[in-house]
Amino acid sequence: MPPSLRLYEDVLSSEAAAVGLAALPRLIFVVHGSVAVAGRTLGDGEALGSEDAVTLHVAGEGATLWRWELVSGDAGAGVPAARGVASREKLSVRLDTLPQGRLLLRGDSVAFPPGGCAYLHRHQGPGIRCLLEGGIRIDTHGRSTAYGPGGAWYESGPDPVFAQAADRPTRFIRTMILPIACLGKSSVEYLREEDRGKPKVQQYKMFADLPLTWGVVNN
Repeated sequence: MPPSLRLYEDVLSSEAAAVGLAALPRLIFVVHGSVAVAGRTLGDGEALGSEDAVTLHVAGEGATLWRWELVSGDAGAGVPAARGVASREKLSVRLDTLPQGRLLLRGDSVAFPPGGCAYLHRHQGPGIRCLLEGGIRIDTHGRSTAYGPGGAWYESGPDPVFAQAADRPTRFIRTMILPIACLGKSSVEYLREEDRGKPKVQQYKMFADLPLTWGVVNN
């Protein structure tokens, strides 16, 4: 059975007990607040990518986190049982389009100016996006779906996608599972010849580009 990529939202109160997470490929993004993890303190807009077991400690008045995890197909829910922690699964998708061979986990953010767009494109692997601010319309599979802050969606990788940002600054956070050949390189391919030379308005911030040892090779 193919593995799944899951996105959780964790809300930690100031009274939260330590939250232990098992060793899994994951990205932890701090939406609000701050947490201490893996010898670092992460604040608003910061993230950590890791395959190791980690323990989260609230470093202030509380925190809201988005947590992406790559899990085996038969894994149970990854909701930690800890005092002062409320977790919910935002999206879980079976990765039927996972690339073959060695893989990496990439976590980054994509920002658009008001009215910006991403021309018709595809990526070399699947991933889940979650909108942090603004608004966005995603056109794929002959359908258009609009998302506001906190909205999450899945892109398979090979399926063509067009993205149109709203009339205000827009940014989403994403985690993708890519072939190792993408390490340090863009995963995007524009599908119309006339779009390839056009200026691209997106701005990217890389959080993690992590070669995976977990299930090192996808067969």
